Amino acid sequence: MTRTVLRGARWPGDVAIEDGLIVGVGEVPALDGDVVVDCAGDIITPGLVNTHHHFYQWLTRGWAVDEGLFGWLTTLYPVWARLTPEDVEAASAVALAELALSGCTTAADHHYLVPGGDDSVFDAIAAAARRIGVRVHLARGSMDLGASAGGLPPDSVVEEVDAILASTVAVHDRLHDGDRVVVTVAPCSPFSVSTRLMTESAELARSRGLRLHTHLAETLDEERDSIARFGRRPMEMLDELGWIAPDVWVAHGIHFSDAEVARLGATRTGVAHCPSSNCRLGSGIARVRDLVAAGAPVGLGVDGVASNEVGTLQPEMRQALYLARQRSLDPTAFSSADALALATTGGAACLGRSDIGSLAVGLKADVVVWPGDDVADVLDPVAALVLGPERSARHVLVGGEHVVRDGHLVGADLADLRRELARRARRLWPSAG
Repeated sequence: MTRTVLRGARWPGDVAIEDGLIVGVGEVPALDGDVVVDCAGDIITPGLVNTHHHFYQWLTRGWAVDEGLFGWLTTLYPVWARLTPEDVEAASAVALAELALSGCTTAADHHYLVPGGDDSVFDAIAAAARRIGVRVHLARGSMDLGASAGGLPPDSVVEEVDAILASTVAVHDRLHDGDRVVVTVAPCSPFSVSTRLMTESAELARSRGLRLHTHLAETLDEERDSIARFGRRPMEMLDELGWIAPDVWVAHGIHFSDAEVARLGATRTGVAHCPSSNCRLGSGIARVRDLVAAGAPVGLGVDGVASNEVGTLQPEMRQALYLARQRSLDPTAFSSADALALATTGGAACLGRSDIGSLAVGLKADVVVWPGDDVADVLDPVAALVLGPERSARHVLVGGEHVVRDGHLVGADLADLRRELARRARRLWPSAG
């Protein structure tokens, strides 16, 4: 097997790759037959891990720009109900392409809209992931609590519990390979699902060794809704239902008490921190430093681009750093290295993966080469990456294979993907637009 050596990076030095794995980091002696990639002056990191996204939302960027979460959702639910699997595949292709170009090699997509019960939409997402080359953790999301039963979503976008569970099994059996496509079980949120769905989803996931995912503690509206309906805070409800556990990661996790932070750490329940989306919706600032100190795995999430129109992962590192310092009023509270750790090792831990997230011998060769010429003057290369100008990756490798080479996608043409997305998105615009 030919060895590839990424040679001469400013940080952390050389990286050698063979048979899809990292086989050397630092000073790597040359061997006859090496394929050498010149990375002089560049910065190399592990592939970034996106722990929470909604790929389909690429079809609705720029909607409800001045709404909080509940108003934003009620505006968009009827629009999303019109999406076809073909729409979602087009959106997913752009989502994954933009993520790849921003250094993301593994992305978790929480898809909870299945109009008419047509779960071929998950095949469409997996097809887009195979085309772009990024690993996808495919969350079979669901909602069963419509407005007529006291939930937030309209009845037109919810499903029956038995149908959801049967579909989850079918999607797992069709698509899950445990590596490139990993199926997870993901009822949407406390205000859109029943306790029965939460309980039976957990039983199903654990019977098959799958991870669990949901939204939790994203807004004060959610907290008020939970107290009004159940007399308990959202996390209390999930804990009673067996959802605060090491095989679970939750999205957003903003409004936690001290006791809840400690409980998340003690149980090793993961949290996907979505800093830009939280700011866009005015939801609040997550207690990231406290969660990490308590022992909870914390990763970064782009979230859907209907609430984070940029849609790339690299800028989330800077945003996470800024918000952590702003929350604590302490510039030493969170470092550039801490931000990079959220995007790599923390994200891998949230997804239950020990084979990615680090530049370590024996791990999968999910590796990003970042151009370093414009930040060669910056003292600390990690600070250059996190705090410096936003950038696209020069090279991205997944399992040792290029998915981005010299700044361009290997498996698709981004301009073509964007044109097809725009054609489909404009169909959804209000007629007055």
